[in-house]
Amino acid sequence: MSERRVVVVGAGHAGFHTAFFLRKRGWAGGIVLIDTVVGVPYQRPPLSKEFLWGKQELEDGIFRPESFYEDERIELISGFEVTSIDRPTKTVTIEGHSDVHYDHLVLATGSVARKLSLPGGDLEGVFNLATAADATALRAAIATAKNVVVIGGGFIGLESAAMAAAAGKSVVVFEAADRLMARAISRPMSEYFEGVHRGGGIDLRFSTGVRAVEGVDGRVSAVVGSDGVRIDADLVVVGIGADANESLAAASGLATDRGIIVDEFLRTTDPSISAIGDCARFPLLPSTSEIPELVRLESVQNATDQARFVAHQLADDATDSYRAVPWFWTEQFGRKLQIAGLATGSTRSEVDAAGSDSFSVRNYDGDTVLVTESVNAPRDHMRARKELGARLTKESASS
Repeated sequence: MSERRVVVVGAGHAGFHTAFFLRKRGWAGGIVLIDTVVGVPYQRPPLSKEFLWGKQELEDGIFRPESFYEDERIELISGFEVTSIDRPTKTVTIEGHSDVHYDHLVLATGSVARKLSLPGGDLEGVFNLATAADATALRAAIATAKNVVVIGGGFIGLESAAMAAAAGKSVVVFEAADRLMARAISRPMSEYFEGVHRGGGIDLRFSTGVRAVEGVDGRVSAVVGSDGVRIDADLVVVGIGADANESLAAASGLATDRGIIVDEFLRTTDPSISAIGDCARFPLLPSTSEIPELVRLESVQNATDQARFVAHQLADDATDSYRAVPWFWTEQFGRKLQIAGLATGSTRSEVDAAGSDSFSVRNYDGDTVLVTESVNAPRDHMRARKELGARLTKESASS
């Protein structure tokens, strides 16, 4: 071939931005962006936020118009699925489309929302929230619903619950853990949002799973909790997490384990293939351990940062390892929660301005701040990111 070609599988935040940053970095070779969704790539996070609230339409969430791809010489293959990777010949097979050769392949296949694997999980009126089609159907259904049950007290479940309650619906949330967003935030912050949601009229049921979803004539009518209590429901939102979309990588012989395993350069066990975004498990650096912890993060920041990193590696032949400050956010009942850092290993929390609706919680390991959670306090959040970034740079220089 006359020019090197990068092929990107998946056109969410990670995939789109890989193509975008490659051109920004001056990559002169070919770029092919492949996604199963028909049409131009769009942002997924607003689906459970601005779009669900009716503050944004689908067209407002597209990354770039169709003309962008032609102008930037990015070949967009939408509505087709990559079914296999032939690593010896560096070729991807696309169902219903001709095969495509790559010099470097980037897997940005994202994650797959978990579905209810219990009786009634497939009834009409039971929704996952992963695609534009899901969000469109859910927004329409909420308008006519009366009794809404949300299964899962994480970000997506609670964003949906807040929207439904604000629309005047009766809302019950089932959460298997003993507090809200337990895997992502500290106990003090969980307790604050518990108060916010209860104040918004939401019935929160902790340490309670779901035994079954009942229906009448194929449509949901109730949810039965693990405690045997039956709750009327004409709409159910499932927010029980997501798993890495690693099947293509696994079938191709790449190392996978709750995500596609990559090294400090975000390369898989095949150096001609990278994996980034929700699908990738990468070493958290810097690390004091001989074998760094592998993490998989589901966030816009992680997807964008890793896309920028891979584009830098490919376009500039860079040799540095991937290090970035993780940050996340969610908005519920007008409270914007921003998180800088990861709480892994934190042993104590300190709350600033407790009792107000603009405050921060700092979580420590000894005297070291690992993560700062801020509600309606953007300056605290930006300060925390800056401090964590400075520490990361210092630790990287000494490692």
